Amino acid sequence: MRNEFPGGRSPGSRKRPALLWLLVPYVLFLAVLPLVNRVTPTVLGLPLLFCWMLVATVLTPVSVWLARRADLKRGRA
Repeated sequence: MRNEFPGGRSPGSRKRPALLWLLVPYVLFLAVLPLVNRVTPTVLGLPLLFCWMLVATVLTPVSVWLARRADLKRGRA
């Protein structure tokens, strides 16, 4: 069977390091959750967990935007 793509690789198999930005929401919401699951330290009168979830929710669209911007720079839509 002959490979029809130039360079011997399919278009989806190229390295896309910009997609690492999409790991940011995972880390913020799940991986760090046991570390910030506390009530006693408060930030602006809010428990630390609530403040952390608020920050993670705001940073999620930013990380998706950064991944998309990097893909557009590489010429991928």
